[in-house]
Amino acid sequence: MRRRAPEYRRPSRRRLPGWIWWLLGIFLLVGLMLFVLHHNQKEQFRPPVVDNDSEIEEVPREKVNFTEELLSSTSFARQLADQMTLAKAYVILAKEHGNLQLAWELSSQIRNCQRVLSEGAVSGRAITQEEAHPIISRLARLIYKAQDSHYDISTTIVTLKSHALALEERAKAAIVQSAEFGQLAAESLPKNLHCLTVKLTEEWLRNPMHRSRSEEQRNSTRLVDNNLYHFCIFSDNVLATSVVVNSTVSNANHPQQLVFHVVTDRIHFGAMWTWFLINDFKGCTVEVLCIDEFSWLNASSSPLVRQLAEVETQSYYYSAGSKNLEREIKFHNPKFVSLLNHLRFYIPQILPNLEKVVFLDDDVVVQKDLTQLFSIELHGNVIGAVETCLESFHRYHKYLNFSHPTVSSKIDPHTCGWAFGMNIFDLIAWRKANATSMYHYWQEQNSDLLLWKTGTLPAGLLTFYGLMEPLDRRWHVLGLGYDLDIDDRLIESAAVVHYNGNMKPWLKLAIRRYKYIWERYVNFSHPYVRECMLH
Repeated sequence: MRRRAPEYRRPSRRRLPGWIWWLLGIFLLVGLMLFVLHHNQKEQFRPPVVDNDSEIEEVPREKVNFTEELLSSTSFARQLADQMTLAKAYVILAKEHGNLQLAWELSSQIRNCQRVLSEGAVSGRAITQEEAHPIISRLARLIYKAQDSHYDISTTIVTLKSHALALEERAKAAIVQSAEFGQLAAESLPKNLHCLTVKLTEEWLRNPMHRSRSEEQRNSTRLVDNNLYHFCIFSDNVLATSVVVNSTVSNANHPQQLVFHVVTDRIHFGAMWTWFLINDFKGCTVEVLCIDEFSWLNASSSPLVRQLAEVETQSYYYSAGSKNLEREIKFHNPKFVSLLNHLRFYIPQILPNLEKVVFLDDDVVVQKDLTQLFSIELHGNVIGAVETCLESFHRYHKYLNFSHPTVSSKIDPHTCGWAFGMNIFDLIAWRKANATSMYHYWQEQNSDLLLWKTGTLPAGLLTFYGLMEPLDRRWHVLGLGYDLDIDDRLIESAAVVHYNGNMKPWLKLAIRRYKYIWERYVNFSHPYVRECMLH
């Protein structure tokens, strides 16, 4: 029989047990969870892709307060600063003892210390130990070396104390010297203004027409017409007086109704007349008087003239060798006792026919029409002025010596002070109150300078005590000669701005912020002004 061919059948598949399938499923699930977790961690810590076209936004680092770092007793910045201070002291000691090598080494480490502190201050970060430790260690070794060279603590204290006293004396001397130089600069006449005076005086002497015209003008009936508006200026500064007149007429509604009475000294008399004769001031009238013409102003009638003739007064104000450096330099300014400066107390004698007059200092600039001042009611008072007191400042006790019984028995120390420079005077009330005699009384009482140091304001406060009518503050704004922070709106609203102080607008030390107000009333196109290079 034939054998049957084997059947090629597919073998039957063996089934895996169920528990194996469950185990594989669990492994797959755990693997999937691990994969997802690992992928999320990679995404979280992956560095950001920087786009070249986009701006790189840097996360700001929190900065430290470096001042607090220097004050903290545990900071490395404080340790560096203390070590540096001590090292500087030993540098001085080393130099005094001729140990230049040690002084050089200490100075080198001080520079390193300053560099590290500077970098920390600029970056706003705390000084680390790695930065501070090398410098502190080297400084400590050098300080120990200095102490080993017999620069002990007692020697250091004595030496530094002597240096501190020497520096204090030098600082005092520098302050006094600075005050003296500043006062000299304020008192001196710039050479360009002197040049202008010389050229005008030459013109006065060369041209007899000026003298004849001045005589005609002095005989004008306008000078005694009380229907016009009269102003008086006492000055030896031609250009400053010109600015006052020019600014007043430029802002007046009717400049032809203005009359100016200028009083100057003999030296500047011709120059002052020439300037106002060769220039046009919009039709106003200008009269120039010389102080030497006032024969009534003599030693028998004026205590000030009598005091100026005394040797002690001349030595106090005019002798440089007699100056006591402990006293304020400004109190020795001869201008404070000049007759021109005190003529404001003799206005009724200078202008005997007038009833009202506005007094202007030569360091003011007028910005509004001042004719309205003449219509202000003074209520029987002699003077109208702007008060300067603010709380306790600029009251009478700031100007006068109230420990003196002559003052304390007659004057209230809390009375509000006021300012000279722009004032309206009722000359009828003045003559009725006999205010000039009151001025003479107080000048006599102050012959020993015990009531006040010097100047015209204390004398004015006493002379017109109870005779002053307060004006609106906008009539007169002060401080342009010393105060850098006056509000621009206050200056713009002011009728008159006053450059009181040492920084006059015609000096180089003038405050530049305010100088343009004064310069816009200077005629820089005038030939004499151009020749003297005043701009």
